[in-house]
Amino acid sequence: MYRVVLVDDERLILEGLSKVVPWQRMDCTVAGTACDGREGLALIRREKPDIVLTDIRMPNMDGLTMLAALHSEFPRMQMTVLTAYRDFDYAQQAINLGVCRYLLKPSRMDELTQAIEAMTARLREMPPERSSEDAEPESGEAGSFIVRSALAYMRQHCTEHISLMDVADSVYVSQWHLSKLINRHTGLSFFDLLGSMRIERAKELLADPAMRVHAVAEAVGYSDVAHFSKSFKKLVGKTPGEYRASLRTKP
Repeated sequence: MYRVVLVDDERLILEGLSKVVPWQRMDCTVAGTACDGREGLALIRREKPDIVLTDIRMPNMDGLTMLAALHSEFPRMQMTVLTAYRDFDYAQQAINLGVCRYLLKPSRMDELTQAIEAMTARLREMPPERSSEDAEPESGEAGSFIVRSALAYMRQHCTEHISLMDVADSVYVSQWHLSKLINRHTGLSFFDLLGSMRIERAKELLADPAMRVHAVAEAVGYSDVAHFSKSFKKLVGKTPGEYRASLRTKP
């Protein structure tokens, strides 16, 4: 029996899907339901279902990032979207991120059963799952999407005291998974990327001669000016003071 998780912020839809769809006839059983995206993610990580039917327009949830996170972290999991959001480009992106079917509400029973049959057919065609704690995460478009979203979050918040956990939470994946994806796609660690973003911001601030070096260090997230100066010289080849002086000598 294939295990199914249902996620939708409309309880009537959850109840209807649970009771009306002929799950047993299609070799499926409902392992759990959730009425918001974050609750759904927690349920999916706990139950590790074979199939997920989910809405993607829920409060406090970026639907596309959620889909990318699920497909990247659980590449065998089959997903169908049930939504009232009628946008072709959005639907195309969802398909590119690993969704099997994109169904518009209200969905007909034949559409639902066809989607479920398509997902179970895919599962039957898959080779046996390899399980290893050290296995590398899947890459592809979902992984690329997660990394792009993570880097955008880091650029926006790089001058704050953010951690790998903060960034992982913003893209709905585990710290381990995000760390592996970042390294695979950029060749750098999270801390190397964060440091380089902070130094690039520091270079912009150093162009203002009225701003002292220790103030620049604090503004880009360094509490220790010595550590800032060392990191700056490692990446730029000059100390902050030398870099500022070089700006004044440029024609």
